[in-house]
Amino acid sequence: MRARAIVIAVLVLAAAAATGWAASSGDGASGSRASPARFRVLVFSKTTGFRHDSIPAGIAMIRRLGREHRFAVDQTEDERAFTDRNLARYDSLVFLSTTGNPIARQGHRRAFQRYIRSGGGFLGIHAASDSFARWPWYIRLVGATFRRHAPGTSAAHVVVEDAGTPATRGVPRVWRRVDEWYAFRSNPRGRVHVLATLDEHTYEPGDAAMGADHPIAWCHRYAGGRSVYTAMGHTSASYREPSFVSHLLGAIEMAAGHGPFGCGSG
Repeated sequence: MRARAIVIAVLVLAAAAATGWAASSGDGASGSRASPARFRVLVFSKTTGFRHDSIPAGIAMIRRLGREHRFAVDQTEDERAFTDRNLARYDSLVFLSTTGNPIARQGHRRAFQRYIRSGGGFLGIHAASDSFARWPWYIRLVGATFRRHAPGTSAAHVVVEDAGTPATRGVPRVWRRVDEWYAFRSNPRGRVHVLATLDEHTYEPGDAAMGADHPIAWCHRYAGGRSVYTAMGHTSASYREPSFVSHLLGAIEMAAGHGPFGCGSG
């Protein structure tokens, strides 16, 4: 009888492990019977290139937002989370400063594509645009590909173009903040709905200039799903900055389909 009990216990543990690709799941107020989760997001932060020191701060901040605003947060760096069955659990995927090729297997990439086609949401933060540089589908999902950044970090003016979205309502129309400022291989305007631009007169872009029209945050509908991207979020301090936290909360809600999404198609 004892041997049989041990076998049953091992099988139960194996089954739990097989369904638990999210490395740290069920966070936030989602477990409260009185306050059920409004939606669930999966934060994916795997890197195969440069790794940002701010990733832990970003994960902690999103978890805190989940607790405060009643959405569930799972987090993983395991590409095996990208299966049809597992992704169906989520209203949105959050790519937090992923770099390189964080999903190597074609089967997992195809599951990601099917998830978006079925109406799923995507939020890319900062280096998410420095991922999958040779995967056209992903580049179109994000809206643009990272080219280079201005030297170091510096203060600059972010100019809000559309103040009526959840991602921009809580920030100043001219928002002075410190970050690492990205430039892209092409200007996404025309393919996406631009939420905010950079004023290059307020910092030194160096060879990362894009000129008078320098989008820095945007959204669009793509391949049946929702996509939001913000190039901000390089520094750990960003995730303690009230206006940036408000920006990300709104972006998360938009990507998850729990906020107005007047972003057109791309």
